Amino acid sequence: MAGFFVVRRAEAECEGGPHEGDMDFSKLDGLIPAVVQDHVSGEVLMVGFMNQEAWDITRRTGYVTFYSRTRNTLWTKGETSGNRLAVREVLIDCDEDTVLVKAERLGGGNVCHTGERTCFFQRAEGVTIP
Repeated sequence: MAGFFVVRRAEAECEGGPHEGDMDFSKLDGLIPAVVQDHVSGEVLMVGFMNQEAWDITRRTGYVTFYSRTRNTLWTKGETSGNRLAVREVLIDCDEDTVLVKAERLGGGNVCHTGERTCFFQRAEGVTIP
């Protein structure tokens, strides 16, 4: 069952004032990036895109919903696998064009379509680290 979650911004706004969940969908062909993070550990789980409808569904249901750019359709994470993402908090960036969704993993807990716990499991080689 979906619970109550909070949508909040940092106190210092970059552009304009708070607008209670309004997002700027004018960039990226009507999409906003949505970074999903485990609400307890802080581990980054995945990145997807939301259009206005996916954003509204996520806010209304409490489950993370994305817009698939390849299939041109909405999809709620876990609708087929059962590994749903229940929203616990949403942070909006200062430009109001990206969200950070802190979510609880439901089901088996694996988020990536490959069966991995997170989509970020491949290490980049050849990167200079100062």
